[in-house]
Amino acid sequence: MVLLDDEKEVAVSAIPDDSSNGLIKDGTLEFTRECGGNGSTPYYQEASGAPVEGNSPLGYEVGWFTTIFLNIGQMIGTGVFSTPGTILAELGSPGLSFMFWLIGFLIAAAQLAVYLELASFFPARSGAEVVYLEQAYPRPKYLLPMSFAVVSVLLSFSSSNAIVLSEYLYEIGAHSPTAWQEKGLAVAGMTVIALLAIFHTRFSLWLQNAIGVVKVITLIFISIVGFVVLGRHTSIADPTANFRNSFAGTTGNGNGIANALVKVNFAYSGYTNAFNVNPIRTLTRTAPVSLLVVAILYVCANIAYFAAVPKEQILTSTQRAASLFFTAVFGSGQASRALNALIALSAFGNILAGFIGNARVIRECGRQGVLPWPKFWSSTRPFATPLGPYVFQWGLTILMILAPPAGDAFNFLVDLESYPANVFFFATTFGLLILRRRRARLDIPRTEFRAWTSAIIFSLAVNIFILVMPWYPPAGGRNGGDVSFWYGTYCVTGLGILLVCVIYYIVWIYILPRYGQYQIRQEIVILDAEGANTHRLLKIPNKELEAWDRSHDVRGNLVSGSDLGDATGKPRHVTGLEY
Repeated sequence: MVLLDDEKEVAVSAIPDDSSNGLIKDGTLEFTRECGGNGSTPYYQEASGAPVEGNSPLGYEVGWFTTIFLNIGQMIGTGVFSTPGTILAELGSPGLSFMFWLIGFLIAAAQLAVYLELASFFPARSGAEVVYLEQAYPRPKYLLPMSFAVVSVLLSFSSSNAIVLSEYLYEIGAHSPTAWQEKGLAVAGMTVIALLAIFHTRFSLWLQNAIGVVKVITLIFISIVGFVVLGRHTSIADPTANFRNSFAGTTGNGNGIANALVKVNFAYSGYTNAFNVNPIRTLTRTAPVSLLVVAILYVCANIAYFAAVPKEQILTSTQRAASLFFTAVFGSGQASRALNALIALSAFGNILAGFIGNARVIRECGRQGVLPWPKFWSSTRPFATPLGPYVFQWGLTILMILAPPAGDAFNFLVDLESYPANVFFFATTFGLLILRRRRARLDIPRTEFRAWTSAIIFSLAVNIFILVMPWYPPAGGRNGGDVSFWYGTYCVTGLGILLVCVIYYIVWIYILPRYGQYQIRQEIVILDAEGANTHRLLKIPNKELEAWDRSHDVRGNLVSGSDLGDATGKPRHVTGLEY
């Protein structure tokens, strides 16, 4: 184990050789007993996983209110305001659209149960999927962590939400922007969010809580107005028109159904955001509450939209269903602009909540050692925030705002983010079954939460459907999807990214070490006095491999009494090169 202090690498005393205490072996797998500083019970994790931080430099103590609004803040963003028109176009009828918002809730609830059980297995780790995939699929060593890390980093942009934020800000001023004006305002909004998150974690959490409250109030207001419209107390001539023969025009096209399900899932995504910071005993209470509140508000908001706006107008609205609702009920005056301002604020809060949560995920990927420059991803200096992940997210988002064509950007980027995510959702859910079987074989006791097996099977079935059906041609043929080019482009792009990861892994782990006469080994590095640590992967020459393995425990700590230490107990470094 070594200590990195600023740019200097400082050797510290080797730890006692106690790696055998609490060590369980299962073939080539080695499980160590771990315990974090968040009051959770000790647990076992496979030793190739990122090291546990006894005192997290980002903190564990987040109250129930913040936990609820971390989830609500990321769930309620632009989806419920921007995509109902697109979902209606994919499904063909208001009746099926309502059903899909309810189905989306059931899917999210099933997946939430899976995440709660997985979180109970590793209660002192943050990062959600990155941890669960790492532990469910420890062999081939580093393959799943590396693939997830690459995808998480490459797709960590928030450009679609930033674009919608820009659109609603211009809507407030009743201005029709050019494409570059829209992009410019999106860049400005993203920059403000990045600066808030970088310089003060507590203030950014407080701000997203406040914005979360405004989001809930906005949706409650829309819902109440919708019921007022249904009661014929406004100027809307026929508020029940969309509810008569509500399933007329329903599509039977599998591609459209799958795309609609993807967009509904996108609107619900974020129900696991708080898994990055809080112990399982809090999440079992707060996570279901946040999901249920959002589901009720989503359904009520859609009822309001269909009560106030004719179906034909919603079909042409694409990303502006909520604006059409405000205009239909209040006209194009100040009331409509004020409500558009609330939606813009909601989009801002959604990006902020996602920005904070994604940074935790990316940091955990970096702590596994599978990304180059682990200190960049893992360090929390100088502001006690994950500066590296924040800066990278900001830069990539700016690039993705400026590079793609404005017209198709929203739909393609949402679809592209979703396809690899659904591959990992499937792997994560199936991984729960693997972990259950492995833990039973090793006689590790059950944890405090256990998902229904039916919920796991339902989640697997939905993910298979979402992965398969987008390949089915849409009703409009080759270019008849929700973008102006080939409908399957996002599927191929997503799978292409995963294939590149596998090829890179083979070259990195097998081909280069064979010809370079070395092997990859992990080492735990302490980054600062606040407790931040990470794995660093080193290239150890074959002639020094035996000495390295004898002198390090399974976690990557240098053990006392090893032949790599000098008379004072300080380590003498071998000639391994950092990966």
